[in-house]
Amino acid sequence: MTNLVEGDDNIMQRLVVQFKSSGPKRFKGSRSGGIASRRRRSMAGKKSVQAAEETVGGFHWSTNKLTASTAAMIVLFAVLVRVLVSLGPYSGQGTPPRYGDYEAQRHWMEITLHTPAVEWYRNTAANNLSYWGLDYPPLTAYQSLVHALVVNRSLPESLALFSSRGFESPRSKLLMRWTVMSSDFLVFFPAAVWFVTVYWKRFDGSGREWSAPWLLAVILLNPCLILIDHGHFQYNCISLGLTLGAVAASLSRHDNIASLLFSLAINHKQMSMYFAPAFFSYLLGKCLKHQNWVLQVGKLGIVVVGTFVIVWWPYLYSLEAAKEVLYRLAPFERGLYEDYVANFWCSTSVIIKWKRLFSIGALKLLSMFATVLAVLPACYQQIKAPSDHAFIYCLLNSSFAFYLFSFQVHEKSILLPLLPASLLAQKEPWLFVLLVHSGLLSMFPLLLRDNLLLQYAAILPLFGFIFFSPNGGENSREDYSSVRKKVLLALLFVISFVLHLIYLTLEPPRKYPFLFEALIMFFCFSQFLCLTIWTNIHQFKNATSSSGKKKKNNNKP
Repeated sequence: MTNLVEGDDNIMQRLVVQFKSSGPKRFKGSRSGGIASRRRRSMAGKKSVQAAEETVGGFHWSTNKLTASTAAMIVLFAVLVRVLVSLGPYSGQGTPPRYGDYEAQRHWMEITLHTPAVEWYRNTAANNLSYWGLDYPPLTAYQSLVHALVVNRSLPESLALFSSRGFESPRSKLLMRWTVMSSDFLVFFPAAVWFVTVYWKRFDGSGREWSAPWLLAVILLNPCLILIDHGHFQYNCISLGLTLGAVAASLSRHDNIASLLFSLAINHKQMSMYFAPAFFSYLLGKCLKHQNWVLQVGKLGIVVVGTFVIVWWPYLYSLEAAKEVLYRLAPFERGLYEDYVANFWCSTSVIIKWKRLFSIGALKLLSMFATVLAVLPACYQQIKAPSDHAFIYCLLNSSFAFYLFSFQVHEKSILLPLLPASLLAQKEPWLFVLLVHSGLLSMFPLLLRDNLLLQYAAILPLFGFIFFSPNGGENSREDYSSVRKKVLLALLFVISFVLHLIYLTLEPPRKYPFLFEALIMFFCFSQFLCLTIWTNIHQFKNATSSSGKKKKNNNKP
């Protein structure tokens, strides 16, 4: 105890010495000399405070710079959270004969390991497409093959052709969970660190204080992504990580790398097309600013086409082979939507019976028209006046448009709007926390079917603790200072809490067995629609303010 007190006294003595050495002194001379001396004293004071923080050894959100040690701590904590979630059950565990997404991923490893690439999307004796047939682009198939090679070395019986269907064991679960964890760590984590680093360099000094470590933490600890990938069991971290890397590359002015990474994201999961209009309009708008804009567009086109040719090479030997893959990627026969997804078509189907009134062909055209109409304003703004912050808003608006109005949307597709919303968390904290909360609620019935209630109940308050932590983000305190916003958030959280209780404790009427799912769907859809309108308006406001700043800078002598 004496040693501790002595240690504290030594720290205080060092701080006093530092304060005295940087304290107020009188200088004689010109006014410029006085200004210079005040600047030196200010810098010395900042250094003494920084030294005090390092001496005490606490973790502080308030710094806006992301150091290697801070990033490492956040990454390790994010890994720990993922490991704890992965200890729980997964989709379809112990529920034959179809099981769930876990079995689908395992089956794709089995097929890619034992059959040639030309048969992966073809119905053959070894590959029955009616049993979890591969329905993602070729890059997902290559990823499944790489994981299969690793798993097969340790547990070959889990991937044996035919006999491994429905294979479940503690060891196979460990290996499968490891494949998701390694994918997350190798793709999404580096992309997140890269984005935060680039974002800090691009927007630091804009007049608003913010915390780079806090931003990295909320991106990596997005509860929706963690529960779906490490609980339910999927590999969204790869396509979202590639997209995030493309965003970071775009902000770094490496447009060719951005085109490459985003092309890979599309070739991993076709749902990445949700972001395609935003990337296209932003990059095209930047190209049009060049004198030789045709050359710039050509360069990007070569990168995109070249990437697609390399990924699709095994299927380009004939038009029929390419068609087989495309047919698997667009399963229109499944219908306009599945389950109770909180989008426009499912929510309005209570009043308008879309599936009865229209054929699949008519619904395809109708959904395409609605999606294009919803995404058009955001894309037009980016083509006309591309800007970095407005580009992130455009990503959010584009993904919202696809989620709300496109054909064949899953409840898990809310992960796509959540990515750009997380990138705007420092600028629009209330927007991100609302979308996380409503996104989690919209997936609650799915996660409850997977028996992930414990993980759900644990990760939501953990995220809230980090998000609302003191000094987490200076903008957060400003944004929540409005009484109206506090009342609105409180009201929405209370309604959400009541819906959770109803779903968990009450039995729905026999005549309406899916009444509670419908209530959750209506509530979430109303929020998604309001947020879509709000973010479209803010994209134009942000673009206007950005152009105004550029004009002011250009008019400076």
